[in-house]
Amino acid sequence: MASNRISRINEEIQRELASLIPGVKDPRVSGMISVTGVDTTPDLKYAKVYISVLDKQDCQQVLKGLKSAAGYLRRELGHTLNLRSTPELTFIQDDSIDHGAHILEMLRNPEIVKPANPANEHIHLEEE
Repeated sequence: MASNRISRINEEIQRELASLIPGVKDPRVSGMISVTGVDTTPDLKYAKVYISVLDKQDCQQVLKGLKSAAGYLRRELGHTLNLRSTPELTFIQDDSIDHGAHILEMLRNPEIVKPANPANEHIHLEEE
C-alpha cells in the first residue's frame, strides 16, 4: 500500500516540476527540458529527479542551473502539494531516451539482427 502512495507522489512531483521548470529565471535552464522520472525515498525526505535535455552539450549547465534553483522549486512544490514535508531535490541526467534510440537503431540494422527463420529472409519490411 505504501509503495502505491509513493508512486502517486512521484507522478505528482514529476507533473508539477514539468510545469515549474520553464518558469525558472536562471539563463542556464533553457531549451527543451523533460522530467522523465522521480524517485522519492519512503520517508519523503529526498527525491531524485531524472532530467532529459534535448541539446546534450548544454546538459551539465542545465543541471547546474536546476541545482541552484532547487530551493525555489522545492518551495513551489510545498505550496502546491499537500505533504507533511517537501522532499529535497537532486537532479540527475537521464540517458534512457538515447539508450532506447541506440537499441532501436541496432534492431533496424540487418547486419546485427539476423532473421529468426532463414526461410523468411526474402521478406523486406518497408522503410519508415
